[in-house]
Amino acid sequence: MSKLLRNKKGQSTLEYILLVTAVIAVAIIFLNPATGQLGNILGDTYNTVANEMNAAANTLSGAF
Repeated sequence: MSKLLRNKKGQSTLEYILLVTAVIAVAIIFLNPATGQLGNILGDTYNTVANEMNAAANTLSGAF
């Protein structure tokens, strides 16, 4: 009986791995960087940063 209780005590490493895997799978499905809203936000951010850096470079190159 005590062996049965000891085996049921706490979560095992396998249960934690399964939980983390499930969370990652849900994140990948709902936050798909290629086609989801997160991808659109990241793309817009990258484009904004690139445009601002290009404008700063053009401003600096015109100063010399």
